[in-house]
Amino acid sequence: MPPRSSPADYPAHAQAGKVTIAAEFTGHSVPRAEGSFSTDAYVVVEAGLFGASGEHLQLSTGDFSLRINGKKPLPSEPYGLVLSSLKDPQWVPPDQGASKKSKTGINTGGQSGDSGPPPPVHVPVELQRAMAQYVQKSSFPDGDRVLPEAGLLFFPYRGSTKKIHSLELTYSGPAGQTSLELQP
Repeated sequence: MPPRSSPADYPAHAQAGKVTIAAEFTGHSVPRAEGSFSTDAYVVVEAGLFGASGEHLQLSTGDFSLRINGKKPLPSEPYGLVLSSLKDPQWVPPDQGASKKSKTGINTGGQSGDSGPPPPVHVPVELQRAMAQYVQKSSFPDGDRVLPEAGLLFFPYRGSTKKIHSLELTYSGPAGQTSLELQP
């Protein structure tokens, strides 16, 4: 994910040594131009690091944590853990209700004689692959990088974002330490 033009383009920013950390909370949404993906198991923060032109910095998702409502800080997790909970709101599963018809011709009020669970609905492999590739490319990079650099950070949180009253993103890495108050 390319960084924005400057730290001022993010709602929150703070200094950590010579580096500016900038961020925006996106809730349970994984933002993209074509429409967001969603995840019920994680909240997402878009973060950017800015420094002097050409400056190198060792980056790691492990340098970030998120405190929600003043509780214990949640560590950032690798994008690979998020993939199983990703959903594309634009994908509609095939309608299974239309295929269930009574074999006897007697109207049972839409109820079939089969009491078993409905068959599982599988997201097409092509869509799963596309979502995984997008999240991999958009996630916060690890390793020695030239600044500016940006990406998505993922934090485990299954609660409603409406119940979030305060957010504090903490960076503690090679550039120093800082905290940013994010808007829920």
